[in-house]
Amino acid sequence: MAHDLILHEAIVAVRDSLGAELDAIRVSRAVVGLYFTGVSLDCGTAGACHTPAKTAVHEACCPMGEQVMPFPGTLRGRPASDLLEYALSPNLLARAVGIATLNALAEVLWQRRPHPGVDLRVNVDGFDAAAIQPEEQVVLVGAFIPFLRALKQKRQPYTVLELSTAMLKPEEMPHYRPAADAADVIPGGDVVLLTGSTLLTNTLDDLLRMCRPDARVVVVGPTVGLLPEPLLRRGVDVIGGIRVTAPETFLDVLAEGGSGAHFFGRSADRVVLARRGPKPALA
Repeated sequence: MAHDLILHEAIVAVRDSLGAELDAIRVSRAVVGLYFTGVSLDCGTAGACHTPAKTAVHEACCPMGEQVMPFPGTLRGRPASDLLEYALSPNLLARAVGIATLNALAEVLWQRRPHPGVDLRVNVDGFDAAAIQPEEQVVLVGAFIPFLRALKQKRQPYTVLELSTAMLKPEEMPHYRPAADAADVIPGGDVVLLTGSTLLTNTLDDLLRMCRPDARVVVVGPTVGLLPEPLLRRGVDVIGGIRVTAPETFLDVLAEGGSGAHFFGRSADRVVLARRGPKPALA
């Protein structure tokens, strides 16, 4: 998949930071759940990624072949470095496993040396950290239901970009613009809220380039890990992700079809990485 610059930079950072130690880290378990994919490592960390909703695996009753599902029964005990490369795969299910592995390794790095350019806030929601003011125009990329609910409660002016209207309620339709209009809509946002699943779909880099330099940019979701530098470099101000606190319990929840409502406060915490200091001029 072309242009995976953010993920490529994150993978390089992991490999450079861990060096030869990376070769000794093994996968303890991997789960492709209904809502989220998770990977735990034998060094005691775990990471997650949004599970793609529609892929080739759904087009047949019993899909076969590496193009559809390349790894069932083969991941436990594999070197984490092998799975890390899946993050750049054109196969979205493999890609989700790779991003979850990347996020598990990012947790290793964070435990050793937190990034000096951000403040870590635990049990804080990314929407709250955005500190949206009443007069600000908000652009929401993707019909993220909790954010839509919060915007409506605040009576906040907003526009939602979405591929389909199926996720939207009738009262939200006046705020809808098709995703194809992103280049026209995003520059008008004082605050731009993007879901981390845009990493999975390889659209995040392009979307960030559309944001005004003075916009407050927020990227949220379990797909976002604790390697903030590639996002900070592209003007992101707030990164809202998760930290898995009980890897085995977390993966049990995912394996049984669970989502955030089932793991937050039990086996994972919401976290926010907030930029310290002013945003530098972007190239």
